[in-house]
Amino acid sequence: MPNSLEPGQQTLCDPLGIAVKMFRLVMVSFLLLNFAAQVLCQRTGDTRGGQTDPSDNPQLLEQGLATKLVNGPDTTREISVVTYNIRWRTGAELDQIASWIKRRGASLIALQEVDRSKPRTGNKNNARALAESTGMYYAWAAPPSRPGSLEEETGVEILSPYPLSDVTRLVLPHKGPGGRSRVALGATIAFRKTKIRVYAVHSETRIPVADKLDQFRAVLDDLARQPKTMPAIVMGDFNSWEPDAVSGVRKLFSEQQFATPFPDGETTFSRSAVLFDVKLKLDWIWLRGFTAKDHGIDRSVSVSDHFPLWTVVSEER
Repeated sequence: MPNSLEPGQQTLCDPLGIAVKMFRLVMVSFLLLNFAAQVLCQRTGDTRGGQTDPSDNPQLLEQGLATKLVNGPDTTREISVVTYNIRWRTGAELDQIASWIKRRGASLIALQEVDRSKPRTGNKNNARALAESTGMYYAWAAPPSRPGSLEEETGVEILSPYPLSDVTRLVLPHKGPGGRSRVALGATIAFRKTKIRVYAVHSETRIPVADKLDQFRAVLDDLARQPKTMPAIVMGDFNSWEPDAVSGVRKLFSEQQFATPFPDGETTFSRSAVLFDVKLKLDWIWLRGFTAKDHGIDRSVSVSDHFPLWTVVSEER
């Protein structure tokens, strides 16, 4: 018979209690490290969007089309929309992503962490490779290279079976650790008589929440150049891992007459740790002038630590 315990007393070997304590310790350590990184970024100088960066390279914007184009839907009655942070995938894994996009019948695709000239992915132009595999028009943009780097930064990409016009590369305000920048990419896509403004966004993760919201405001400021009646979609990896970031994103976009079919509590990122899986809400699709008919997060696609988000929308009349 085991010895009885007084109320609240634990054995010296309580696996659940130890696991809970270790989880709390890991989370506190993560938050402290993140705070320290934020303070360091602020002290080392913070370049806001729109300023000239001497290390910037105008070639970090690329636009083109597949050798053989596919035909997309000829109306905006229903449009399949996708956003996916592919986390540097190349080769066979890139082929898996292209096959998934084609199976979904997607017409508006935003991708993040797409390498173009980085040693880790064999210096391949993965942006162009995805366009060839899907038979689409594409645009790709990356932030300025960090000082001393001889390789290009990872970028964001927009794919569509329809031509892209007014393509805009936006270097987002507020640099991250080591002077790292992030970008958004905007393009206008014409479905017969309807023009849609689309943005692919990749926000910085290790900056204060207020600065993250500034990055999204920079995208909305660019959108303000377009007619207010133009339908618009802003999507991508917002890196909104903090609860305040999630609520702040919803407030910001809701106030600008955007809506999303994805609840705040639906996680879009998963990474295995020693004792538990880290699950976060990082990715979004925001719609203006569209009604979401269906939506989902495809957790069967496991080539990245993010999951692709998809929605089928129709234009509001």
